Amino acid sequence: MIEKRNRWGWRFLILATAMITVFSFYPMVSALLTSFKTGSSANMKAADPIIYNYARLFKDKMFRTTLVNTFLYLVIQVPVMLVLAILLAQLLNNRHLKFRGLFRTCIFLPCAISLVSYALIFRSLFATQGLVNSVLMGLGFIKENINWLGQTGTARGVVIFALIWRWTGYNMVFYLAGLQNLDYSMYEAAMMDGANGWDTFWHITVPQLRPVIVMTFIMSINGTLQLFDESVNLTNGGPAGTTMTMSHYIYNNAFGTGVANFGYASAMSFIVFILVGILAIINLKVGDTRD
Repeated sequence: MIEKRNRWGWRFLILATAMITVFSFYPMVSALLTSFKTGSSANMKAADPIIYNYARLFKDKMFRTTLVNTFLYLVIQVPVMLVLAILLAQLLNNRHLKFRGLFRTCIFLPCAISLVSYALIFRSLFATQGLVNSVLMGLGFIKENINWLGQTGTARGVVIFALIWRWTGYNMVFYLAGLQNLDYSMYEAAMMDGANGWDTFWHITVPQLRPVIVMTFIMSINGTLQLFDESVNLTNGGPAGTTMTMSHYIYNNAFGTGVANFGYASAMSFIVFILVGILAIINLKVGDTRD
């Protein structure tokens, strides 16, 4: 019986391994080989020198701009989003709070909306004649309409705000799941010893949720470095490419400019891959509390 189960286990494992190899590892290896080639999709040949596409990255001003844009979104949006998510999770985990289910659903709903749909909605809200300007003018905060998406600073701010709005609830669910597994008696004992809400949050909740926090950091970093929909559908990379992300620029080189420069796009993709790996390792090292 045990041998029969082992045989079936290996059969399922081989099938899953084959699918992962065909749909994940083979495309990765193929893209790596493509990154050392130049020319259009129909007439690709080995680059001369072989690292031509990677050397070109250091001279590409637009790539540097997209790199700065992406990391700007990363260092602002990810910490703010995750702090809000953990605070909301702590608040909505209160067993004495009424309508907890309704509040949780309302905060989670934005991440269930289509990426394209929500980007287009934000584009409409922050249009020059959009609802945001109308409300601000009605309240007397501004005297004339602001071109939110036509200025670098405000356009970047809109992208960051949209990301926080959409993904905070998604990360809150992970923290809520972690909080559900914590023993409530620890909080009761801490309060009996005179600890206030901040003390219990900082000395009990955060340490106990550290594995979940590390996981959400890695997921958020991975998602932000591959940010695409907001750049394409919300700002279209404008004004003058100052909100364009690396993934958007990769897409433009591969499909969006009329010349399929797959070699250069593949080189940029591997730079993103390396950055994701480095930041993930750093997060794992920082979050590892084992001796």
